[in-house]
Amino acid sequence: MQHDTLTDIITFDNGVVDCVSGEILISVERVRENAELLHTTFSDEMLRVIVHGVLHLCGYKDKTEEEAAQMRQLENRYMVLFREQFDV
Repeated sequence: MQHDTLTDIITFDNGVVDCVSGEILISVERVRENAELLHTTFSDEMLRVIVHGVLHLCGYKDKTEEEAAQMRQLENRYMVLFREQFDV
């Protein structure tokens, strides 16, 4: 990943053409810590991290400020859709 900071998620794309396929590894401890730092619930932060990983598998990047802003906008959008769909 070319940085020496702790992370809450690592996503590995399996490289299957025309298919979302990969692995998402999540540090539950880091998600819990981030939830506290961001003054949000653990479940909201976990949902955000899961959506973030799926977006990476769909080809979205977050290396530049513009990419990160787009990623955050999509995270928020899909979190709302998830909550509406599942009444949470």
